[in-house]
Amino acid sequence: MRKGTEEKTPIVVRPEAVERYLRESFGDGARLIGVCAMGADGQGMKEFGYGKPVCLDFEVDGEARHGVLSIMRGDKYGHQFYWDRAAILMFQYEAGGRMEKHVRPIGLGYFDRDDRLVPVSAPKEFFIISEKAQGYDYYLDLQRIQKTGLEDRDVRMAREFAKWLARVHAVKKDDADLYLRRVRNLIGASECIFGLVDAYPHPYELFPPEKFCALEKRVIDWRWKLRGFTHRLSEVHGDFHPWNVLIQEDGAKRDFAVLDRSRGQWGEPADDVATMSLNYVLFGLYKEPKLAGDFERLYMTFWETYLRESGDDDILAVIAPFFVFRGLVVASPQWYPGHPPEVRKGLLRFLVNVLEDDRFDCQDFNRYMR
Repeated sequence: MRKGTEEKTPIVVRPEAVERYLRESFGDGARLIGVCAMGADGQGMKEFGYGKPVCLDFEVDGEARHGVLSIMRGDKYGHQFYWDRAAILMFQYEAGGRMEKHVRPIGLGYFDRDDRLVPVSAPKEFFIISEKAQGYDYYLDLQRIQKTGLEDRDVRMAREFAKWLARVHAVKKDDADLYLRRVRNLIGASECIFGLVDAYPHPYELFPPEKFCALEKRVIDWRWKLRGFTHRLSEVHGDFHPWNVLIQEDGAKRDFAVLDRSRGQWGEPADDVATMSLNYVLFGLYKEPKLAGDFERLYMTFWETYLRESGDDDILAVIAPFFVFRGLVVASPQWYPGHPPEVRKGLLRFLVNVLEDDRFDCQDFNRYMR
């Protein structure tokens, strides 16, 4: 299997780059006087720090100014990636200036790949522009299948999804701390299990508070089980569902593109497999209160192809809490307000039952619906 790699090169703080930044931030009247490292003699009993500050002496239009340039260090405490560290620094920039007696932030920026300092001036909101891909949303195919039935092209597409995921998941990364972080986020993040539970109506008629409480406690048991699977850290999509897939047609040829990769590059493969396979269940429950017929065929095609292509039998031992996360999404009265009550009840029953098996029985999904 290929190993995922990340290029990590040290940042060099060059005086000429600092002076260029100062001029871009404060105008042509800015001039660097000197740069020096701070804390060279250590921090006393504090052995762990998040960065190495640099002291800046400069002037703006002849007025002496002094500043401290701080760079966060990556670590296992939720700061593995530069965007993690960016969020912390953005918060410090925004909030530090609003607090009585707090030192005032005077600049926010980033180092580019050539170690140039690029200023970010008075940020309000960030945005991204992506290319526009051709195609239509995959969920439209699933709606068509509900109305007119399954076609051979639908089965082939489910196979292609599974093969693609198997190729993506074949890229592994040796980083136990990052795997544990992803599991921690799965359970406690605001957009994952605990956050989704809090977003349900309280109290909720179909799933009262005592059931949510029991569900959360059971998920904690799974958190400790997953500590034994840190070797499974793999490249993932993170949000592979029918609304994030575009079907592309060119005559008889069909292909697909994916959108909105979420929650990072690395994670547990079960996340992606649970997401798509449970959506096949969701669309099938609209026809009858169990997985059967066309959507059972799609579900089994997807699962059988993935297991064959990936050779990953252990996925069955870890997937349950990822089903709970995705199940809370697709059962949500906020995200899916139009579900008939029986569909929602069936999904919520599944959430409880799937956590009770040490290994998920992908060939008999309906045992979890009873």
